[in-house]
Amino acid sequence: MSVSFTSRLLRRRAFAQFSNRNFSSSSRACADQVRIIEVGPRDGLQNEKTSIPVETKIELINRLARTGLNTIEAGSFVHPKWVPQMAASDQVLSSILKSPPSSQLPITYQWLLPNSKGLENYFKVMNTSPSAPDGYPTPPPSPKMDDGPALNTSSQDPNAMPATTSGVDSMSTSRTEGGQRHEVSIFMAATESFSKKNTNCSIQESLDRFRPLMAESRKQNYPVRAYISVALGCPFEGAVDPHKVAEIATDLMEMGADEVSVADTTGMGTAPATRKLLQTLKEAGIRNEDIAMHFHDTFGQALINTMVSLDHGIRAFDSAVGGLGGCPYSPGATGNVATEDLVYSLHTLGADTGVDLDEVSRIGDWITGQIGKSNSSSAGKATLARLKREGQA
Repeated sequence: MSVSFTSRLLRRRAFAQFSNRNFSSSSRACADQVRIIEVGPRDGLQNEKTSIPVETKIELINRLARTGLNTIEAGSFVHPKWVPQMAASDQVLSSILKSPPSSQLPITYQWLLPNSKGLENYFKVMNTSPSAPDGYPTPPPSPKMDDGPALNTSSQDPNAMPATTSGVDSMSTSRTEGGQRHEVSIFMAATESFSKKNTNCSIQESLDRFRPLMAESRKQNYPVRAYISVALGCPFEGAVDPHKVAEIATDLMEMGADEVSVADTTGMGTAPATRKLLQTLKEAGIRNEDIAMHFHDTFGQALINTMVSLDHGIRAFDSAVGGLGGCPYSPGATGNVATEDLVYSLHTLGADTGVDLDEVSRIGDWITGQIGKSNSSSAGKATLARLKREGQA
């Protein structure tokens, strides 16, 4: 099976060599640099029950942009019937385009799309923004949907497919607006049960639905990120076969995904399971450069699994300030690994994230207070205590 996977990936990469590609994550090539993808504004907030004002979401992104983060998952173009907290994502995108957050470096903003209707609405905002350059192409109608180096010791249709997933170089040229980069994301599940519960369709049906969306996104020069949810444990089926995850990842790469975020949505992953999954992905021909890991901390294993991934050579990780997030279909599942905890741990290993730990700690405390949740970041709370002693809190 791994031989078949490898031959498929080699064919895709041979073709990709002829493309002009420049994805935002190209800095992952450096062994001592780790790229952090901040998913708090989308994955972290989408499951909150209390309505969060759009002004708060925009302010969160503005604050995050000043911390040294260069990739922020900012929202989702999904119908509010399914994810009420993401109802204002069009306003968030418009705000970013009209009044770009202050930052010392270009920021890549990612937008989760559940289907072609979401892509159509995303394009609609992009095409009506005053910042869109002359000659910005009007997209056609939406398609129908029938071993790595060690560190030195990174208004939609109500009948559309529901999307409440919490996760989730030869890269395509990123679409840039006003100095910003924008990318789109899609999501899959590693088990049939979770796929049907989360998206009301099978794994194969999901692939078939996303194929035209991915093709159109790449045609418009928007790189595509793909999530594979419940990759290390499913609330309905338990342990997940790593070969199934590798098969889905291969399918997504063949369809044109530029990066695959492998998500331990339920937090059930362990060090041995993570190591086995990464080895299986490698044997299937999936490169470390193609992968980001997305850990939840339900059982307190997120940082341990991060260390296993680092040792394997992974240099891109998803996280959320304050440990925001959760999984609606996995009772008891807690949030994403906290950005503050991840940054602190990586810095102690000598890794360069470019992220200001003091600032993300302040933000984690601020946003959890705004939405009425406890701050679950140990490093964040310890950092704030230090800042308070120093009179900088």
